[in-house]
Formats: sequence, structure tokens, C-alpha cells
Amino acid sequence: MSSDSQHKNDAEWRANLSPEAYRITRERGTEAPFSGEHYRRNQAGDYLCVCCGALLFHSTTKFDAGCGWPSFWQEAVPGSIARIRDTSHGMVRTEVRCAHCDAHLGHVFDDGPAPTGERYCINSVALTFKEG
Repeated sequence: MSSDSQHKNDAEWRANLSPEAYRITRERGTEAPFSGEHYRRNQAGDYLCVCCGALLFHSTTKFDAGCGWPSFWQEAVPGSIARIRDTSHGMVRTEVRCAHCDAHLGHVFDDGPAPTGERYCINSVALTFKEG
């Protein structure tokens, strides 16, 4: 993707994303659990932001948390994911977004495995996969 992909306007995002990807990444939606294409993916490779192509996670940090969404215990590159306090739905959570284009990805929780103890719970539709 081009380096200016994070500067798209709403019409450009709508034109470049599927309706479901737009709803989740630009309107902070959530896909149904156990429905995403990456939930059961086991191939080696990298997970990229569907909006801008930024590297977000390596397959080596993916694990089965049993929650219905792809889960990772660490971001691929420090600073590639922004954390935002989320008080929606009567809860206090930490939303995670792509630091490059502000796409909503999911949430991070403190119940993951070692070495980080974190569980990035990510919507499959917010990701693309590059095998390798």
C-alpha cells in the first residue's frame, strides 16, 4: 500500500474495503466469534493491517485462546499498535488500533501466555495474511 494510505477520506475507505471490513475497522465493529478466516489458520507468515498493509503480528506469536478470534501474545514491531481506553458496553477495556492508519483491530487483555501475559484479540477481517 502507498505510504499515504492512512490519509484516505471516508469515501476512499468505503471504496477500498469490503462492507464488513469497513464496519469493523472504521466503525469499531466486531465480527462474530469463530467466524473469521484467520481464527484457525496455522501457516507460517505475517498478519498485516487490511487497511494500510502495515505489519502487525507474526504467526509465531499466534495462539489458540479459545475465544473465537485470532489471538497473539505480542505485536510484530514495537509501536505498530496503538492502545486506547475503551469504556463502551459498560466495560473498561483496551482497544487496539493500527498505529499507521487508525484502523480498529480488536482489544488486548492481560490474560495471555508468557512471556508477555497479553492476549491481543483481533478481528480476522481487520487482517490480511502473507504466507512465508
